[in-house]
Amino acid sequence: MKKWWHISLTAVCMFAQAEVGVTDSEITIGQSAALTGAAAELGKGVSRGANAYFDQINKRGGIHGRKIRLVTLDDGYEPERAALNTKKLLETEDAFALFGYVGTPTSNASLSQIKQSGVPFIAPYTGANSLRAPFIRNVFNIRASYGDEAMEIAEFMSKMGMSTVNILYQDDAYGSAGLAAMQEAAAKYKLTITATATVKRNSVDVSRAVEELVIRKPANAIFIVSTYKSSAAFISAARGRNSVGPFYNVSFVGTEALVNELKQDGNGVIVTQVVPSPYSAIKPVAQDYQKTMKAAGINTVDYPSMEGYLGARILVEGIKRAGRDLNREKLITALEGLNNYDMGGFRVNFSGTNRSGSQFIDMTILDRTGKIRS
Repeated sequence: MKKWWHISLTAVCMFAQAEVGVTDSEITIGQSAALTGAAAELGKGVSRGANAYFDQINKRGGIHGRKIRLVTLDDGYEPERAALNTKKLLETEDAFALFGYVGTPTSNASLSQIKQSGVPFIAPYTGANSLRAPFIRNVFNIRASYGDEAMEIAEFMSKMGMSTVNILYQDDAYGSAGLAAMQEAAAKYKLTITATATVKRNSVDVSRAVEELVIRKPANAIFIVSTYKSSAAFISAARGRNSVGPFYNVSFVGTEALVNELKQDGNGVIVTQVVPSPYSAIKPVAQDYQKTMKAAGINTVDYPSMEGYLGARILVEGIKRAGRDLNREKLITALEGLNNYDMGGFRVNFSGTNRSGSQFIDMTILDRTGKIRS
């Protein structure tokens, strides 16, 4: 009889074990992002904003007594490295959830593992449709899509009386997603795409693109889907050939990093944003973000860290609602319940059939002093 009870109690203990990445005192979250290379400022920014908020939560005792540990691995904005990082995060680091991946090609390279494992994948820093359609139950996007951004830009061009647009896009999944988005938007607003050109990922060789889009087949405007270094290289080279643009960039470019790269060539460059301005003195969510960064000893505010902060808030809220007996399924269900969730001027809407949490778009313009104006 004693032996039977011993076996039964052992079995009960085995079944009662906590979810992967969850202990009595800690929750492990995994992130793959560019900390080096041409997109490093984006990866560093997202991680900086997220860690500032997680630190704030941890100093308050964590969530149901558990503190958040964010494990960030550098992928250099290369898909193969991101896929290897994902494998390590799931199999070696035992990540409970994945968070804040930076980029379309890197997220796409990890997608098969994410689908197969069922791990919650929260707040990827990309607007690609590959993470939105078809529906993926464990993927939660808090930012608007590239389609949303392209529609905003195309509508603005149309209102300004423009009829033609050229497109520079990165020669990978990110660039292709942006190209497709503008093709659809241009058709809706009756804009003619005069020419397209590509630039390789992690490269600044834009000479052929300048020749094609600026010299051979100029248009009323140029739509750019690339990272800050290559975008700045193209804009500066185009300026050198007497092009005044206008130049339109989607949010992933990394606005502050673009400003730093452009120096005196940024005046009039337009960038769409998918989160509220981190510089706002009146929007509650921006004020909360600024206080969080200051409390973490960080004096720099920017769009990437703002997005990392917002993603961290969504993840924490989901974990809180999932309850003390935390597992991945409960987190997914809790996140689904964030319907019309207001963080103080930035709302997120998820449901059982919707994983695109926001369609927030703002349009900003760079001035001659390097300031970002709405």
